[in-house]
Amino acid sequence: MSLTNLAPAYISAIAPYQGGKPISEIARQFGFTEDAIVKLASNENPLGMSPKAQIAVQEAILDLARYPDGNGYALRQAICEKFNVLPQQIVFGNGSNDILELTARAFLQKGDEVIFSQHAFAVYGLVTQAVGATGVVVPAKAFAHDLDGFLAAITPKTKLIFIANPNNPTGTLIEKNLLKAFLQQVPSHILVVLDEAYDEYLSEQHKSEAVSWLSTFQHLIISRTFSKAYGLAGLRIGFGLMHADVADILNRVRQPFNVNSLAQAAAIASLADHHFVEKSYAANQAGMLQLTQGLEQLGLDYIQSYANFISFKINHAVSVNQQLLERGIIVRPIANYELPDYLRVSIGLFSENQRFLQAMALIVKDND
Repeated sequence: MSLTNLAPAYISAIAPYQGGKPISEIARQFGFTEDAIVKLASNENPLGMSPKAQIAVQEAILDLARYPDGNGYALRQAICEKFNVLPQQIVFGNGSNDILELTARAFLQKGDEVIFSQHAFAVYGLVTQAVGATGVVVPAKAFAHDLDGFLAAITPKTKLIFIANPNNPTGTLIEKNLLKAFLQQVPSHILVVLDEAYDEYLSEQHKSEAVSWLSTFQHLIISRTFSKAYGLAGLRIGFGLMHADVADILNRVRQPFNVNSLAQAAAIASLADHHFVEKSYAANQAGMLQLTQGLEQLGLDYIQSYANFISFKINHAVSVNQQLLERGIIVRPIANYELPDYLRVSIGLFSENQRFLQAMALIVKDND
């Protein structure tokens, strides 16, 4: 008997999440030195982490023999100050993925339905399936969330809705007035998780106002991360903002000490480093222009993105991805998001973007 049969069928049927290929793997596979590889696969901040965060990590290392603050008191106060929320409205996660999983574990059971969009972040389906609930996928509209379709998909079994804004991997954005109108129409017994992992890359015009909606929509959970613009992907830290009663439930299933000391120290310092976030935003804007203009010059279609990546259409995407890897450039195939003819490229440094575009120019020429 296979030991996999000991697990429930809905667990055995899960296809594990596949992240962007790490630099070390490509170095081994193709014989590159690691510093010769350009990784544009995982939407990481090419500027690295905040200098203030680096100093905070160095100081925190001296106390690693101690358990971290399980309640994250200092970080909690910093988030309260920045977002104007109460301490009891915050839940910390080992990355924002942890917030998504905690929500599923706390509120879902077998037979419940969860609504999310086609082409939306793969983890929504994974956390749904992991607790035996049923995912209801609403077809995308122009690669974006169809909120009317979401409303039409609600049934008596609907317990939870996941929305990414901007969405990954398409980069599409829902206008604030449309999102607020949608929340007004969702019954209050259905939780709505608004995943705002890329909000720091939005202009002032498009930046989320959802935190100010929490007092109106008690069924709203906002998920945020330090992995993107703050550059702390390797430390795994995120947080959720929500009604205090919802946070209380999530904290009942949250593992103790789920956010380590280094992550907490770096996050506190990052929140205070406004200059670094502004620099990251500016670099992303410039890089987005560089890549979109480059793709247009190559005659390649792409999905307009409001995040720190672009998904572009290319014939023979699997082969093109392999050709890029052979040149030491890592991007992200997104066939698992039902976009088999697209590749997703993260915004990198100017030199990294240029190297990608030069490689694509050669590949497009060779494939003509």
